[in-house]
Amino acid sequence: MLKSNKTIVLVILAVQSVVFICFLSQLRSSNSPQEEKPSQVHLLILSSWRSGSSFTGQLFSQHPDVFYLMEPAWHVWTVMYQNSAKALQMAVRDLVRSVFLCDMSVFDAYMSTQRNKSDLFQWEASRALCSPPACDLFQRTHIISRTACKTLCSKYPFSKVEEACKSYSHIVLKEVRFFDLTVLYPLLTDPALNLKIIHLVRDPRAVFHSREKWVPELVRDSNIVVGPKKNQGEMGPYNVMQEICKSHIRIYKEGSQTRPSFLKGRYMLVRYEDIVKEPLAKTAQLYKFAELHFTPKLQQWVYNMTHGKGLGTQTFNIGARDAMNVSQAWRKTLPFQKTAKLQNACKDAMDLLGYRLVMSEEEQKDMSLNLLFSQGPSPSDKGS
Repeated sequence: MLKSNKTIVLVILAVQSVVFICFLSQLRSSNSPQEEKPSQVHLLILSSWRSGSSFTGQLFSQHPDVFYLMEPAWHVWTVMYQNSAKALQMAVRDLVRSVFLCDMSVFDAYMSTQRNKSDLFQWEASRALCSPPACDLFQRTHIISRTACKTLCSKYPFSKVEEACKSYSHIVLKEVRFFDLTVLYPLLTDPALNLKIIHLVRDPRAVFHSREKWVPELVRDSNIVVGPKKNQGEMGPYNVMQEICKSHIRIYKEGSQTRPSFLKGRYMLVRYEDIVKEPLAKTAQLYKFAELHFTPKLQQWVYNMTHGKGLGTQTFNIGARDAMNVSQAWRKTLPFQKTAKLQNACKDAMDLLGYRLVMSEEEQKDMSLNLLFSQGPSPSDKGS
């Protein structure tokens, strides 16, 4: 009987030991910063000027779970415009990190301390800044136009930006001021962030054609990209495009070819032409990558925005348009001489990203000729 009682006690002690060990293991796991996953999803849309990035940003901005800001680093480049893009990349990265963490005090270095929400660059492009708690006149589920937002929601304090940011599950930023993915590696390995990258590219010929319409608005940025001297004269626009094309090569190779392990599943390349060709299917892929639900209301909005009659004649104002027609407009109006020069400047990027060269004016204007390689990079190359 005594031996039986001892056996029972030993069994109980053994069970208690196992339970205690499991408890300690769970406690260590819960206290380990490496194991913690931030509650918010952080998404950075990397692109270049006139590449359809404002439209792509709106695909996310109009989602009720997304806090979106359009090019917050504009403030860095505006204040520090006498520096090069390379010299500014650390300041841009630090600002982006702070915004992802909803620390809007980072703007103190680039804006006056007495400021309103409307002092933020292109703030009205953010549905989140046009709905509670940043503005009380709309609901979060509303599709909100820039015009309505700007008219009705401008006179709110800047503190509402940070308050709104903290209330969303997803924070999405769109930036055109990164030329290298490696500068973002510290953010991708930062345990405080849950960062994913969407790398948006567009046919360089379409980009060049669009940039020609907005030269005055792009002068300062172009000077920062290549320097004032290289931005002058006939070759200035081609020098800028060559640097932009080189940056896309670097980012793509760093994101998908020489990719470090921490980038697995966190980098996605998408071509603007693929989005406008199949807007619902491609938006669904973008949302899946970002861990967002594609609601029927948003599906209808995306369809309407890409099947309108507009031609996209305003710099940042995204309205309903014939998206396919807009994406191909360069083929009808860009002189072939300029096309040939641009192709020479960006051939390597075009080959890598799946854009077919045209060898004559006839080929350029032959709309039955598909200039997208089907074997070119697509959203499926998102780092699986």
